[in-house]
Amino acid sequence: MNQKSSSSSTSNSNSVSTSNTAAKKSGIRGIQKYYRPSGFATGSTRIVIDKSDYELRVFDSKGLLAVYPVVFGLDPLDDKYMQGDRKTPEGSFKIVYSKPHQLWKRMLMLNYPTKESITKFKVRKNNGLIPSSATVGNGIGIHGVETGNDHFIDRYYNWTNGCISLKNYHIDDLIKYIKPGTVV
Repeated sequence: MNQKSSSSSTSNSNSVSTSNTAAKKSGIRGIQKYYRPSGFATGSTRIVIDKSDYELRVFDSKGLLAVYPVVFGLDPLDDKYMQGDRKTPEGSFKIVYSKPHQLWKRMLMLNYPTKESITKFKVRKNNGLIPSSATVGNGIGIHGVETGNDHFIDRYYNWTNGCISLKNYHIDDLIKYIKPGTVV
């Protein structure tokens, strides 16, 4: 997950213009954009989360497959420092498992913390940026919203404890393209 994606998609005839430039932190989001809405994934897929544009993008071997609006934890452009800061971590992760969730429709659990996350945490701790008693945290994933709260996504309401949240019907669509081991 990055503040701004450095990935570029391959141009193809199915492409539609890309998203807004940087998303505003207030206001109401426009209509959802898909590139190949009824398309099937070709080859392996990967997810790129662009925190500055509030988007989760799915790529396959042909390029951009789908784009979903998302929200995050507090201070969405900041990296996670420690357990309880409610920030969304940045780095490269993998989906560990997918399961139904009683509150958020579905949970795609990520392998946070990774070695990279732990190294950043230790450096910050050694530099006095976080308390010596702090822990790195865990339990980060991609999930839906409580029933009736899709407007959280439309209005850029960053409500999670560090997870990535999207609309429930979008998480239902997303799970068609991913499996355990998918890179995020």
